[in-house]
Amino acid sequence: MNCELKKPDQSFWGLWNLSFGFFGVQIAYALQSANISRIFATLGADPHSLSYFWILPPLMGIIVQPIVGSCSDKTWTRWGRRIPYLFIGAAAAVLVMCLLPNAGSFGMAVSTAMIFGLVALMFLDTSINMAMQPFKMLVGDMVNEKQKAKAYSIQSFLCNAGSLVGFVFPFFFAFIGIANTAPKGIVPDSVIYSFYVGAAILILCVLYTVSKVKEWEPVEFETYNGAKEEKKDFKYKDELKGMHLVGAYMFYLIFFLCLSGLFIIVNFIYLIINIRKKSEGNLIWQIFFGKLFKTFAWVYNMLRNAPSTFWKVGLVQFFCWFAFMYMWTYTNGTVAANCWGTTDVTSAGYQSAGNWVGILFAVQAIGSVIWAPILPKFSNRKMAYAASLLLGGVGFVWCAFVHDPYLLFIPFLLIGCAWAAMLAMPFTFVTNALQGYGHMGAYLGLFNGTICIPQIVAASVGGIILGMVGSVQSHMMIVAGVSLALGALAVPLIKDVKA
Repeated sequence: MNCELKKPDQSFWGLWNLSFGFFGVQIAYALQSANISRIFATLGADPHSLSYFWILPPLMGIIVQPIVGSCSDKTWTRWGRRIPYLFIGAAAAVLVMCLLPNAGSFGMAVSTAMIFGLVALMFLDTSINMAMQPFKMLVGDMVNEKQKAKAYSIQSFLCNAGSLVGFVFPFFFAFIGIANTAPKGIVPDSVIYSFYVGAAILILCVLYTVSKVKEWEPVEFETYNGAKEEKKDFKYKDELKGMHLVGAYMFYLIFFLCLSGLFIIVNFIYLIINIRKKSEGNLIWQIFFGKLFKTFAWVYNMLRNAPSTFWKVGLVQFFCWFAFMYMWTYTNGTVAANCWGTTDVTSAGYQSAGNWVGILFAVQAIGSVIWAPILPKFSNRKMAYAASLLLGGVGFVWCAFVHDPYLLFIPFLLIGCAWAAMLAMPFTFVTNALQGYGHMGAYLGLFNGTICIPQIVAASVGGIILGMVGSVQSHMMIVAGVSLALGALAVPLIKDVKA
């Protein structure tokens, strides 16, 4: 008998409580998504280099989430195995959310302010990733296959509701009279206050989930999941062939480079601090490189044994997240130029466009909230996934040709359909394919690489592509639409495993 069938049904409120903290986490993520380009442009960044600032968030995600997944698989505490990571990540995010929007307010030079902002952004995304990943793992741990689509749909609903609140905050604060302009190089108070309030809501929502959710004890977990995950051997039905093997090597290479860079930086800082302790420094090098080798061996082994569904969904994910990276990076410039007729970041028009982008992203979230409950009603999950991505692709292309800010509501509703599917469908396909094989948390952490790597690639080549399309930011929305359409065309490759 399949071990998944042994898991008890959860009540609606049980499923709700598992994911409620995601509402607060998503407010933080929404504030970051809608305002990072605006913040760094205000600090003095050039549009052609703007995408490079977006490399840090996915770079930290590809490092942090597999580590959180693997460590939480092996963690058993009185508070649970996933909950401690959730709480620590949320607490760190609250602190950094109070620092990031103030990067230009401390009297530093432009270059210093941008470095401060980059460091704050790195820690913000690290903490958000640490807080976000456990929610997905909790569903994989405690929800049976019959309810899994519903659980992820609830998570998608809360995610988009949180996005709605986070996106609207700057517009709301400007509406009630908080200053929406500031001296050159300083972020307006409407944005700063948004981050403060978002931080408060984040910690309250996470505390609610922590107080309401009791994870299973090790024996109970083993009963429902059929094996102790940390000791489960690899016994996959799918073989790694063809493009899956190429994908594994590419994934491994990028992970290797990211993690190597992190270890080298940490070592370099440590050795500078301990420059007089030569023998101790050599020992630290040996320890770090030993752990580095073990980490790479672990990642390589996990990826070689991943089921083919992992890679096929990952291919779709590549085109999807490539597209959305350009939405986050270039929507502000697109709306400012097309609807307000300005590219001057110090102008009131540009800052008003920045607030309107928050409204548009909120409209996208509304579209996602409406579409998310519809997705489980499709008899064919792959058809629902592909159709949603095509609607989003149409929305992206449409954005490039609209000059009325209110008419932009329509394409962003369509983009919301794609977003709802991206939040729910991939994890349903992958967790079903992995069910019963163990290492669920580690694999969901590695699967986050299919979200992070496309963003790293998109951010790395964003300035080049912008130059190729005439340095017109609205043309990047067309590029995003084409990418999303390619993702829809790749959906039929996925094998929908029924548990």
